[in-house]
Amino acid sequence: MTLVHNWHLGRRMEYPYFESRPKRQFAAVFNINRCIACQTCTMACKSAWTYNKGQEHMWWNNVETKPYGGYPQSWDIKTLKLIDNGENTWYTDEKDEKLSPYGVYEGDTIFEAAAKKNINQWAVGYIPEDKEWRSPNIGEDVAKSNKADEYSSLPEHSRWFFYIQRLCNHCTYPGCLAACPRKAIYKRKEDGIVLIDQKRCRGYRKCVEQCPYKKPMFRGLTRVSEKCIACYPRVEGRDPITKGRPMETRCMAACVGQIRLQGFLDDNPKNPVTWLIKHDKLALPLYPQFGTEPNIYYIPPRWAPRSYLRQMFGPGVDEAIDKFMVPSRERLAVMSLFRMTQSIIFEYKIEEGPKVFETMIHGKKFEMYNDTVIGFGEDGQEILRTTIEEPIHIRDPKHYNSI
Repeated sequence: MTLVHNWHLGRRMEYPYFESRPKRQFAAVFNINRCIACQTCTMACKSAWTYNKGQEHMWWNNVETKPYGGYPQSWDIKTLKLIDNGENTWYTDEKDEKLSPYGVYEGDTIFEAAAKKNINQWAVGYIPEDKEWRSPNIGEDVAKSNKADEYSSLPEHSRWFFYIQRLCNHCTYPGCLAACPRKAIYKRKEDGIVLIDQKRCRGYRKCVEQCPYKKPMFRGLTRVSEKCIACYPRVEGRDPITKGRPMETRCMAACVGQIRLQGFLDDNPKNPVTWLIKHDKLALPLYPQFGTEPNIYYIPPRWAPRSYLRQMFGPGVDEAIDKFMVPSRERLAVMSLFRMTQSIIFEYKIEEGPKVFETMIHGKKFEMYNDTVIGFGEDGQEILRTTIEEPIHIRDPKHYNSI
C-alpha cells in the first residue's frame, strides 16, 4: 500500500498504486431533481453496447429508485456494512478549498477496511448473486412512508423517493483496477477513462467483487468481465456528427429530462463541469466514503431527508441544496447548459441581460436575469448560445401537418 491524497475525503489514504492523475478527467454532473426515470439513457446505452447474447442482464447505465431500488439489489447497503460505516464520520470544522472542501472523513475506506481485516485482498467487497441482477427496477416508485395522513412539503417530504442515474464512475482510485490480479484494468492517461483489456482478463471477477458501485459485470458466455467504456470513440471526437469535436456519451446525449452535463474535470474555472464541482460545490460525489474518488457527480434532491442524503453524498448536502433552491446568477447560467449540445463544452461565457423576475424563496431574495450563455469547444469556437428564458416559438397557423 502507498499513501495518496483523496480530495473527496480531505486526507491521504491507502491505495495499492501511486497517485497519478490525468491532465483532464472524464466527468459528468447529474441533476437528480429533474430525472423522471424515463430510462431513455438506459436504452440508449443498451442498444449501443450490451445487446448481444450473454449480455441480457447487463445495464452499464441504469436508473434506480432510492431508497429501496438498486442494481444489483442493495449494493450500497451491503458495501456500507463492509466498511463498518453505520455512522457518517466526518470532521467539518476545518475545510480547505482545494485539499478538503467537504471536511475530513475519519472512517475507513474500502481499501483501509480490507487492510484492517487482513483478508488478503486490496479492498472489501462481495460478489452479488445472480438473482440480485435480475430486477434492476424492483421497488420502482415506492415511497418511504405508507401513512395515509402524511403529505409532501418542502424542504423535506414525509413521503419520498427519488431516481438516481448510475454508470461507471471512472474513479481516480478505482477499486476494480486495484483488485485485478491480471492487471487487465487500466486508467487512460489522456482522460482518466477506466477500461478492461479483455485479452488479459481471465474472468476471476475480482473487479466485480471489489468495485463498491458494482459496475464491472461478468459475462458468462465469454468468461470475461465487461464495463462502461464512457463511449470513448465519441469522447475522442471520432463520431462524424460533431466533425472531430469531443462528443458526449450515448446515455448523456439521449437524456430527455436534460439532467446531464458531461465534460472534463480540469483546472479551468470557466469549464462548466469544473465550476459546478470544484468552485460552486453544487454537485457532489456518490458515497465519497468508499474512497475511490468517483468522477460522476450529483446535485442532490431537495425533498429527501437530509440525513439519508448526507450518508449518500457526504457533508456538503445542505449547502448544495440551499444553493440549488436559490441559485445565483452565474449558477443559473451554468445550469442552463445542461443537454444543450452533443459536443463537450470546454468553457462558457455569460453576456448579461435584463432582470426579468424577482421573488423570495425560503426567506432569501432571488433575482432572475435573461442572460445569454455561450459555450465553447476544445478549439475555442462557439458551439452553442442560449438564454436563461427559453424562447417562445409561435407556429405558423398553416403548417405541414395541420388539418
